[in-house]
Amino acid sequence: MELENVSQPHPRILRLPQVMDRTALSRSTIYQYMSEGEFPESVGLGSRAVGWVEGEINDWLQTKIQQREEVH
Repeated sequence: MELENVSQPHPRILRLPQVMDRTALSRSTIYQYMSEGEFPESVGLGSRAVGWVEGEINDWLQTKIQQREEVH
């Protein structure tokens, strides 16, 4: 009998409006940061749909908070 790995939940995908809401960034800023390598890459979901891994967005936000704390 195979046991499922219950300690690793399935990654949640956020669509652009959710990412914009969570980060307080505009669409153009998100794509600009992505092109500069400063923001998590999107995941292709279909021919015209993309999303972002929620954990990667959370990590990016945590990094921004830590950078702020290092400055102060």
